[in-house]
This record gives sequence, C-alpha cells and structure tokens, in this order.
Amino acid sequence: MKKIEAIIKPFKLDEVKEALHEVGVSGITVTEAKGFGRQKGHTELYRGAEYVVDFLPKVKLEVVVPDGQSDRVVEAIAGAAQTGRIGDGKIFVSTIDSALRIRTGEKDDAAI
Repeated sequence: MKKIEAIIKPFKLDEVKEALHEVGVSGITVTEAKGFGRQKGHTELYRGAEYVVDFLPKVKLEVVVPDGQSDRVVEAIAGAAQTGRIGDGKIFVSTIDSALRIRTGEKDDAAI
C-alpha cells in the first residue's frame, strides 16, 4: 500500500477531488494548511502599509491506495492541480506497512 500526500492550492481542490474519483479513489482526507516553498511568501499592501505574508494558504490531501494504483493517482493529482505557476505544490509517496478498519477489523488492502 502507498500513502500519497499532496500539498495543493486551495482553489484546485474540487478539480483534484473529481480526478481522484475518476481513477477510483474511494476516500481522501483533506486538511487546511499554511506554508511556503521557494516563493517564500509575498508582500501585500493593506491600508497603505506593506507587510509580508510568509505562510500561504494550502490544502493537504492524504490518500492510501493499493500499490498498483499509486502511479495513476499521482498522475491524476498532478494533472488536476497544475496551473503552471509557482506554488502549485508537491506530491509525496510513502509506503504503508499496515492498515486496519476499526469498525470491521478488516486489514491492509481490504481496509482501504
């Protein structure tokens, strides 16, 4: 099993959710996040005063899928989240050793 974590721009969430549904992902976890990468935030003007916004709003998605599905899921997320501008985000893939559905006791692939 693979855990896929994606940090994306918030306005791309609906497109990514639809793309994941099309490739057969049955569940995702979404968390609001703040952060910055190479762009190091930006400056804004408010009532004549300039200030630095270090942490930009982001959305973190987490999905656990069987090994054979991970490449398609990564491609779906990348395709739906890409704007071509700085700050599009990152995707991380890691290995999951075990999973357990608490309600039924199902394990590993059956649990996801």
